[in-house]
Amino acid sequence: MSVMDTLISWKEKSVNFFESFPKASADVFAWISIVILCLSNVPSYYALMTGVTDKTPPLDISLIVWSGLLLYFFRSAILKDMIMVATIGFGFAIQLIFLGLIYFL
Repeated sequence: MSVMDTLISWKEKSVNFFESFPKASADVFAWISIVILCLSNVPSYYALMTGVTDKTPPLDISLIVWSGLLLYFFRSAILKDMIMVATIGFGFAIQLIFLGLIYFL
């Protein structure tokens, strides 16, 4: 293997490495958006549970967030993206636990 072949191989590897960045960064931003959506209702649920406020979060906002999460969940299940499925499932579980604590305790 000559020096030229080594340089060409190194160039192809580095180009492939840097071409994977947009996909990886898009996946990271999608995961961050899921986490933010899952946590969006938590402050108001926590304030309601601790007695800081007696106002429940607006139902329309909660339904929109849950609809968006449900659509993300379907998308992730179809694409078999198990990290997203687990994250969204965990977010749903946490929100349901908070709702149960608010309404049944």
